[in-house]
Amino acid sequence: MTADGVTNKPPHGSHRRRAALWLIGLPSFFVLFMFLPAGTWVWAKGWLFLFILLVVVSAIFLVLRRVNPEVIVARSRFHQGTKSWDKILLSLYFPAMSAVVLVAALDDGRFHWYPIPWWVCGVGYALLLVGIGIVTWAEGVNKFFEVTVRIQTDRGHAVIDSGPYAIVRHPGYVGGILHALGMALALGSLWALIPATFASTVLIVRTRWEDQTLQEELIGYKDYATRVRHKLIPGLW
Repeated sequence: MTADGVTNKPPHGSHRRRAALWLIGLPSFFVLFMFLPAGTWVWAKGWLFLFILLVVVSAIFLVLRRVNPEVIVARSRFHQGTKSWDKILLSLYFPAMSAVVLVAALDDGRFHWYPIPWWVCGVGYALLLVGIGIVTWAEGVNKFFEVTVRIQTDRGHAVIDSGPYAIVRHPGYVGGILHALGMALALGSLWALIPATFASTVLIVRTRWEDQTLQEELIGYKDYATRVRHKLIPGLW
């Protein structure tokens, strides 16, 4: 927001560049981590996953550009002020998520260690899409939804208590856990649940540490925590 109270919106050209990078970068990533380890281009579950992911990512981009374009820019890079412990957690999380794809490719695409039926893949897609939906919902209502954990004093950081944040304090991590587990099953691999579970554990640790940080450093968060009592699972934690 400028000094005269006018909100600065990211230019449409910036949005188009980011969309192009996603649409080029995602297929490149999955070619590297899926089809090369699978040892074949004829991997039906891999192609189905890639197609569905591209459709979903494109739809998410269009939705966020309409309802909360600021979050697209905010999530496009790391920002100064990121907590040092979060850098360590992310250095564990991102490789674990990449390993989900890699292990699934080796399992279902190349070695067929433990074949699973298509209906299990269907369960995986259900978890995956619900997880992505929750994350997108959180991004849609929270302009402070960045990649890293920090107090965003440069952006007027404030508590968000609408949408999924009225149910749990960290809905993005709920979606992230479902995303990780669902991705392993959607790709047809029980072995890929191992790195997916590790990535989910990192998110649970991050939930606790981020919540402590917000309670200590973000004005109004303690009051919010008394209203919305649970971090991830209503009625449990």
